[in-house]
Amino acid sequence: MASYELRPIGRVESRLVDRAAAPKQGHEGSPDAWLVFEEAVAEGLRDLRPGGQVIVVTWLDRSDRSVLVTRPRDDPAQPLQGVFSTRSADRPNPIGLHPVEILRIDGLRLLVRHLEALDGTPVLDLKPVLGGGI
Repeated sequence: MASYELRPIGRVESRLVDRAAAPKQGHEGSPDAWLVFEEAVAEGLRDLRPGGQVIVVTWLDRSDRSVLVTRPRDDPAQPLQGVFSTRSADRPNPIGLHPVEILRIDGLRLLVRHLEALDGTPVLDLKPVLGGGI
């Protein structure tokens, strides 16, 4: 099977440091967080504006890549499900998709709302939210 290389373009700065205590989804009480980008991608950020919505693509670096079945929301009352029918962070390729609102831009730093990613999480990409979101 082919191998692919991903290079982070930035990282998350957040008060969220404990995975067990973090919200499952960003709209469930996540604190505002900063996305801090590498200088090499500065030109790609130029048309972003406060109030805009983007999807932050992350590498969930603290995930268990061996998990194929899980209980939704880690709820023991829920039946086991295949990870591809859930939004579990634990999965073979732990790519996170986070719809966020840009609150402020300060150079290579974007302050965003509704990001549940942990402090230090690598940022892989940003995509604009189109129409109905994700």
